[in-house]
Amino acid sequence: MAYTLDDLDALSSAEFDTIIDVRSPAEFAEDHVPGAINLPVLSNDQRAEVGTIYVQDSAFNAKKIGAAHVARNAADHLAGPLADKDGSWQPLIYCWRGGQRSNSFASMLSQVGWRTNVLEGGYQGYRRKVVEIAHDSPWPAPVILLDGNTGTAKTDLLGVLAKKGVQTLDLEGMAAHRGSLFGAVEAPQPSQKAFETRVAMATVGLDRARPVIVEAESSKIGERQIPPSLWKAMLAAPRIVIEAPLAARARYLTRAYSDLISGASSPINQLDALVPYHGHDVISQWKELATTGQYEALASDLMDRHYDPRYAKSRAKKPVTELARLSLAGLDVVDLDKAATEITGVVAGFTPASD
Repeated sequence: MAYTLDDLDALSSAEFDTIIDVRSPAEFAEDHVPGAINLPVLSNDQRAEVGTIYVQDSAFNAKKIGAAHVARNAADHLAGPLADKDGSWQPLIYCWRGGQRSNSFASMLSQVGWRTNVLEGGYQGYRRKVVEIAHDSPWPAPVILLDGNTGTAKTDLLGVLAKKGVQTLDLEGMAAHRGSLFGAVEAPQPSQKAFETRVAMATVGLDRARPVIVEAESSKIGERQIPPSLWKAMLAAPRIVIEAPLAARARYLTRAYSDLISGASSPINQLDALVPYHGHDVISQWKELATTGQYEALASDLMDRHYDPRYAKSRAKKPVTELARLSLAGLDVVDLDKAATEITGVVAGFTPASD
C-alpha cells in the first residue's frame, strides 16, 4: 500500500511501528528520514555492480542479478533484525524514489502477513518536503537573534532559555560544530542534506505564532550552509545582544573548549589558518601560549586581536534592530540563569513587525 506524505508534520504523527530505509548504507549515511533504520536490500558494492551491469551489459541482466541480491539480503533481514516482530507490526518502507527496491522488500513483508506501506516517491519525495521548508518557503516563525562577541556563552544561554519554555533553535548542535576556527567536535558534521533535514524537522514542533531564538551566526557553520529560508529570516531579525568582560569570556571559553585543550589534537595547528591575518610572529606567540598551557591568555588575545575586531567590522556594514542589550558581570550558571530570565521577559513582550 502506498503512503502519501502531505507534509513533514504528517510523518511525525503517522502510526507506523518502524520506518525502514532499504537504500545502500552510503545513501542512508548521507541523509535519511529521521528515526528510520537501515535494512539495505543492496549493499554499496552490490548497488555499484548492478549499475555497472545496467550500463555496460543489459537492463535485463542487471535486474536479474539485482533481484538475487535483494532476495538474499531480505532473507537475512527477516531472520535477523525482523525475527522478533509479531503479526501486528506495521512498517513503512522507502528507497530512493519509491521504486523497485522498496516495493520488492515490501512485497516480501506483505507475504509474511505484515501490513506494509511504501512511501510514495521514496526519499526523493521526502527530500522535496524538506526543500520546500529549507529553500522555497518563508521561514514559518518570527526569529530573534541572540548576538554577542565570541565567548559570551550564547549556546549555553539557548539551553537555559529552552528550559524556561522559550522556543530556540540550536544550529550549532544540529551542525555538530561550534561555529569557529576551533569549532570542530568529536562527532563529524552531517552532510548538507542531513543538516537541512534537521533544521526542517525542527520546524514541525514550532508554535509559529511565537518567536524562535537563534544564535547569530555567519552563513556557514563549519562546512554547513544555513538553509536559505532561515538565513533570509536571520538577516532581517532583531537582536538581543550579550556583553561580558574579556576576562570572563576567556574563562568561559577555556571551560567550553576543555575537550579541545585536553584532547589528542591541540589548537596549535588550527592557528596556522590565521597567518594571513596576523603574520608569523603573532601566530608564534599564540602557539607558545598554547604549548605552555596558557589557554585563558590565548583566548583573551585571540578575541581582543582577531575575533572582536572582525565582529565589529561585520556589524558596522549593516544596521540592526536591538531589542535588548544585557551586560553580564560573569558567565557562570547563576549569571546565565539571570540573563535567561531577563531575555524571557523581552521575548514575551516582542511583537513582530508587520510586512
